Amino acid sequence: MSSASAPGRSAALRHVLTHLLTPLLMCIGMGLAYLGAFADPSPHDLPVAVVGSGASARDLARTIEDKAGGDLAVRTVADRGEAVERLKGQDIYGAYLPGGHGEAPELLVASAGSDTSAAVVEKVFTKVAARQGAPLEVSDVVPTAGGDPTGQGLFFLLVALSIGSYASVAVLGGAGAVLPMRLRALLAAATSLVVSVIGALFAGPVFHLVDHGLWGVWGLGWLYSAGILFVGIGLHPFLKRWTTLGVMVLFVMLNFTSSGGIFRPELQNGFFAALHTFWNGAGFMEGTRSLVYFDSAGLSGHVWRLVLWLVAGAALAVIAGAVEAGRSTGAAAPVEADEEEEELEEAVGV
Repeated sequence: MSSASAPGRSAALRHVLTHLLTPLLMCIGMGLAYLGAFADPSPHDLPVAVVGSGASARDLARTIEDKAGGDLAVRTVADRGEAVERLKGQDIYGAYLPGGHGEAPELLVASAGSDTSAAVVEKVFTKVAARQGAPLEVSDVVPTAGGDPTGQGLFFLLVALSIGSYASVAVLGGAGAVLPMRLRALLAAATSLVVSVIGALFAGPVFHLVDHGLWGVWGLGWLYSAGILFVGIGLHPFLKRWTTLGVMVLFVMLNFTSSGGIFRPELQNGFFAALHTFWNGAGFMEGTRSLVYFDSAGLSGHVWRLVLWLVAGAALAVIAGAVEAGRSTGAAAPVEADEEEEELEEAVGV
């Protein structure tokens, strides 16, 4: 009896060990991604400005940049009004008014662009003001909404949208594997709509993360979620049970870390800073910030980024559907669907 059951037990053990590989790879990937992106934030060429047009302003800007050793890119702007405009355009992340003649030094920041960047800038110019023997006054010219004092609520909204989307890929790929691709695509579009509505409810009436522009936030959320879902269902016929790991790499490990929701790219290493320029999570984060806080400056570029991700996902789904249609079905299809149900158990939230 025991000898007969030994081969079955051995096969079961191999089955378990094979499936343990996925969470172990997730552990390694999450550690490399999150610690690589967030463990040692430091500025590099963070754009700031000194307000003034005379020689003293230029000398101060040059001195600050030299002492920063590449951490800051310091320029001069003519007056306070120009500094505010550049902060609202996200050309700079801090502007220092030296003061004098009885006026205290003042630092202008836009915390809605990045609370962590504003904190870094404040730390630098507090030391500059101290050398002048005066306390630093900090003015936030673009504050965040009352329900999101740190500005990071939008990042956690991104997290919620991402998990709702990539976890749905496991369902559509596993339980929906027996359905034709066109029907899975319709379900993906409908699911992304539901996910985006949930996100809009979180952003508006539930947590008040935004105080205006909610319809635009919903639209950006729908584009973002649909892009993830279509990429996911397009990858599933090729990756099979590795799809969960694949979409986690794309839309969690590389996505959250490069989105700019915690640290902007000027505070990250070159790899994640480069991803920020074209990854879809950064498109959602920067698009939402632009819409809600910065008078839609640069919004069209972020929208087009999300559209291109969606188009790429739709094209991948079309290719996957054609590949599936060319494969032999018959008796193997139900077995394949049963095996892919295991993927549902591997989908995890972060």
